[in-house]
Amino acid sequence: MAGVNSCIKYSMFIFNFVFWLSGILILALAIWIRVNKHEQELLSNEDSDMNPFTGVNILIAVGAAIMLMGFLGCCGAIKESRCMLLLFFIGLLLILLMQVAAGIVGASFKSESDRLLNETLSKNVQLLKETDGKAKSFQEALNKYQKELKCCGLIHGPSDWGDNFQQYYQSCECPDNSESPCMTYEGKNVYKTSCFTLIKDLVKKHIAIIIGVAFGLTLVEIFGLVFSMILFCQIGKR
Repeated sequence: MAGVNSCIKYSMFIFNFVFWLSGILILALAIWIRVNKHEQELLSNEDSDMNPFTGVNILIAVGAAIMLMGFLGCCGAIKESRCMLLLFFIGLLLILLMQVAAGIVGASFKSESDRLLNETLSKNVQLLKETDGKAKSFQEALNKYQKELKCCGLIHGPSDWGDNFQQYYQSCECPDNSESPCMTYEGKNVYKTSCFTLIKDLVKKHIAIIIGVAFGLTLVEIFGLVFSMILFCQIGKR
């Protein structure tokens, strides 16, 4: 009877070890985006039923599932267990189908997600003029992004801060050698550009990373399905 091809066996093991490491990386990346306090403050909107972090939550689940599948595939390859390989194949196929479904849903609701982001940022601009606890958290979040993105205010510029401008103007200050456009407001030299578009671009960049990871995973998963089925069939012919 035909034996198991050692090349296929150890290729399957190496592939699944890399697959397991990829799951750890995806999980770490998704958790980092999800727990970013400042982004949560900027994108939270109590009046909306939609969660802007839904895609990240899905990626956390996918990362955890990939770690489990990678471990199962490694064990199945080394032990030459048809049961483990079959479970690996079914689990990986389900993950692949869920990714395809999530991609279709995400593409169909792209305009809705853009509307949600615009609506959330537009409503939250009112928090810059307030002084309660929720407003303070949002102000601290925007304060961080003003310095990082070289902008001032959320939509209309420094005037968005109202009476709170003098408290937070330091992150808006525009140095004389700055390449970004500057303006004078209440005696301070600050960035002229508002943060609205820049924050939207940052969020879209994160979404692009998630989409890129998902596409890369699709190719890896297809190879995993092929390897596991070849090894499964070879073990059955022994």
